[in-house]
Amino acid sequence: MIGRRTFVFRVSGLVAAGVAGVRVAAQAPGSSAKPTPITVYKSSGCKCCAKWVNHVRDNGFEPVVQDEEDMDAVKAQLGVPEGVRSCHTALVGKYLIEGHVPASDIQRLVRQQPGVSGLAVPGMSSGTPGMAEPGAKIAGFEVVAFQRDGTTKTFARY
Repeated sequence: MIGRRTFVFRVSGLVAAGVAGVRVAAQAPGSSAKPTPITVYKSSGCKCCAKWVNHVRDNGFEPVVQDEEDMDAVKAQLGVPEGVRSCHTALVGKYLIEGHVPASDIQRLVRQQPGVSGLAVPGMSSGTPGMAEPGAKIAGFEVVAFQRDGTTKTFARY
């Protein structure tokens, strides 16, 4: 479980980056730009989460993985609304990423900087990165943009 001091330290860094107007731009595959850092909180034994971490790594992100046993507590501390929760939570720049969001949508999020708290694929959709069978088409789910009060709007459909 993430400690209060660690949590406050991490969140204060995110706030400072947001206040300073730091914009994070994800690297396009094949680009020589530096990979974008992303912190991923997941359960240690979750294989689909590990596959999603590989997906974002393969698509221009530099994941730092924090294995946590009480993910509900992590999600509550970070402010992830209950209605959009999934198996893992990530932080990229000032944004929360919940569940199996495709890397291309995260790249679009950090490039466009919309006024949302984050993106989510609620639940465990089988056609998402990390859940789909190797080589299968990514399809059959929706990515939502969310606010901390739980309101959502469609960000992408697959």
